[in-house]
Amino acid sequence: MPKMIHMNAFAQCCIGHHSIGQWKHPQDRPLDGYRSVHYWMELARTLEAGLFDALFLADVHGTYSVYKGSRETAVRHSVQFPSNDPTLIIPAMAAATRYLGFASTYSTTYYPPYHTAKLFSTLDHLTEGRVGWNIVTSYLADANANFGLGEVTPHDERYDRADEYMDVCYKLWEHSWEEGAMVRDVANDVLIDPARVHQIDHVGPHFSVPGPHMCEPSRQRTPVLFQAGQSGRGVQFAARHAEAIFAIHPHPAAARKALAELTKALEAVGRARDDVRYFPGITVIVAATDEEAEAKFEACQRYASPEGALALFCGWLGLDIAAIPPGQKLKDLHTDAIQGLLCYFAEIDAEREWTVQEIGEYMSIGSVMPKVVGSPQTVADELERWMDESGCDGFNLVPVTQPLGFAEFGQWVVPELQRRGRMPLRYEGDTLRERYFGEGQARLPAGHVAHSVMPDWPQQ
Repeated sequence: MPKMIHMNAFAQCCIGHHSIGQWKHPQDRPLDGYRSVHYWMELARTLEAGLFDALFLADVHGTYSVYKGSRETAVRHSVQFPSNDPTLIIPAMAAATRYLGFASTYSTTYYPPYHTAKLFSTLDHLTEGRVGWNIVTSYLADANANFGLGEVTPHDERYDRADEYMDVCYKLWEHSWEEGAMVRDVANDVLIDPARVHQIDHVGPHFSVPGPHMCEPSRQRTPVLFQAGQSGRGVQFAARHAEAIFAIHPHPAAARKALAELTKALEAVGRARDDVRYFPGITVIVAATDEEAEAKFEACQRYASPEGALALFCGWLGLDIAAIPPGQKLKDLHTDAIQGLLCYFAEIDAEREWTVQEIGEYMSIGSVMPKVVGSPQTVADELERWMDESGCDGFNLVPVTQPLGFAEFGQWVVPELQRRGRMPLRYEGDTLRERYFGEGQARLPAGHVAHSVMPDWPQQ
């Protein structure tokens, strides 16, 4: 029996997400829609009609100011700027749907863990168990300045701090409230049993949090945990915490290699490969025929902004590639930003000497995501090839025009994948965690580190 494909939609509450310049495209709607709750509710209904598992929402808190030493290019081309808070639209989208999940990026650098735990418990209540958290440590220098944090913390130190951050959240979500603490005893006038609500009394190198958690346990208790780190330290962090990983690879062989490394890291902490769902990002342009899809791709290229794409890439790298001397290879440099991208273009073609212009042109459509252009059959063939050759569990879909790209994928590709037995015909399970791991698995499994950070309270 072929492995089923999980599909997530990838978006951001902004005008230019990963295909910079498409705001000029007559079929692109985020220019005004990104700030309308009705736009997001309509998108959520579209995704649910296409049986997407979740809408994965990115977020940033600063501008991409590395390219040519200024944010000017990023602002001119609307490179993920302006950008609104994605967590605020989730309840409205949940009200417009029944099954679709919602995962939001939220930074361990900018928000204290006590606040984060309350936010995601609230969202899990309001969505009835359909929320996930994309854990990021953040790296934009001007974002740090805006939060009054000074210089960006070195890459590995950010993950060290995030490990303790997660321990605090686990103590609040999984250990502060016992099952049955909400007794609702009308006869004795007791709504909550105080003996079953506990302080966590966390004291560590970075955080001191007495607790207790402000929220009663939600349906999932802990939101589904996403992570996207691909550096050595990032993979260690993911192996300890993540249930779903958003990865970026140029081809299936690179994804297969990364999955092998992840599997070793998981085994080192007592977890298994099947404890994690692995989602490479991918950009799809689909039409009735290959020729029509290629024409659509060419039309999108006419609206693209390669220079804006370079501003995005340099912001991710933390390096201004316009200032790198000729002959200097990206993979040989060091960064405290997204280390996994240093080798990306070498993985596409190790022999090719990529010029700055060529990098900008490649990234102007779908940024670093591999591009799949063709008929429903062609697209389905390629997605199946990725699944079979890499061992991944599905994809984060990054369309060029929004929301049209999501609607067309649901219209053209999903039925083809269903015919091949690669996507389900209906939703199963109620929570986001059940969507990924099966009915009856709404809570973190017993072997997850969250259950070991504090002993379970004795049941009364």
